[in-house]
Amino acid sequence: MEAAGLAALILLGGIALLLLIGAPISIAVGLSSVVALFTALGVENGVLTSAQQVFRGINSFPLLAIPFFVLAGVIMNNGGIALRLVNAAKVMVGKAPGSLAQTNVAANALFGAVSGSGVAAAAAIGSTIGPIQAREGYPRPFAAATNIASAPSGMIIPPSNLMIVYSLVSSSSIAALFVAGYIPGALWVLACMLIVFLYARKRPEMRVSERIGVAEGVRTVVAALPALLLIVVVIGGILLGYFTPTEASNIAVIYSLVLAFAYKAINVGDIPRMLMDATRTTAVVMFLIGVSSIMGFVMSFARIPQMAADAIYGISSNPIVILLLIAVILLVIGCFMDPTPAVLIFTPIFLPIVMAMGIHPVHFGIMMVFNLSLGTITPPVGPILFVGAKVANISIEDVTRRLLPFFAALLVVLVMVIFTPALSMWLPTQLGLVTP
Repeated sequence: MEAAGLAALILLGGIALLLLIGAPISIAVGLSSVVALFTALGVENGVLTSAQQVFRGINSFPLLAIPFFVLAGVIMNNGGIALRLVNAAKVMVGKAPGSLAQTNVAANALFGAVSGSGVAAAAAIGSTIGPIQAREGYPRPFAAATNIASAPSGMIIPPSNLMIVYSLVSSSSIAALFVAGYIPGALWVLACMLIVFLYARKRPEMRVSERIGVAEGVRTVVAALPALLLIVVVIGGILLGYFTPTEASNIAVIYSLVLAFAYKAINVGDIPRMLMDATRTTAVVMFLIGVSSIMGFVMSFARIPQMAADAIYGISSNPIVILLLIAVILLVIGCFMDPTPAVLIFTPIFLPIVMAMGIHPVHFGIMMVFNLSLGTITPPVGPILFVGAKVANISIEDVTRRLLPFFAALLVVLVMVIFTPALSMWLPTQLGLVTP
């Protein structure tokens, strides 16, 4: 067997075997990649090349945005921002059927938009509004499903750490990806709200909350305005060219820290704990990026992207069939793998295929992020599913049944995102961030 074929076999077989025996994804990717590189280049050259690839993978100024956005999210999760966003969402929703569940959806979108984390949104908003829904007679499985289904919208609505990772692998504009996420993210939110509306309108136990007066509504929105302004400062500053996404992440940390102290939700003694929380998350992501750079080198050497393209084209040359096939593969992958390693592993494989079909990298990036975000609410891995169920103190089996209508609606939106490029491309094109 030639060196390239043997390297491909060791890489793919090693990853599959290590994952089957329960090894962490970063260890599976890193160990298999290094062994494959040793086979292809020899031990001495393999060690040198591995070190070079890890350094090259993480030696990126835009990547500095990830630890700072993670830290900003941790601060927001501890800084009293969730309750103010819930109250603002309640004003926005008004007396719609199932208004508290609708508030949950809107609050997750707002919190996700300022923190960039679906898991943080599910934990913060779920623990804040869940007890209120229980007191007002909302079925706990449905309340938990609403929280879980709507939390990933924050992974699509910018800022999004997952889009930063995709931009690194695909060499796409971070600003363009951020802006491209607004309409698909809004469609995610609207799909969840539609399911809540259809469920709640025939159930009197999900009674409408008391109407909020104009004066109280204004006070509530004003109280939440400083938190909401973070979105304007971060995204507006990037689009207007005042600062880069990395500089914006620093501003997000400072802004959220000042806000948390102003709300008297944290004290100086809480800072080391929050720094440690952010460091743990960042270390996992950066290690994954480093070892994935070795894997990318091996995949290129072994011509794995070309072999994948040949296999897909062997099934069909119809662009619609190919896109659906890739979507199904990503949906299955998302059920077993976290989004970040999935982006790092499968972007180099699928991106050349879709670009050969005339699909813009930004459009494919939104499709991929949307697709993998669905995986965060599906068993057996789904981190948001498990966090949301734990916050609601309910079993995975009970909440999964209630999630099915949400999942069906979101699949419809995914198909719309895949086959309607304007949903992703219109805003960045209008702002001159991409050339279609």
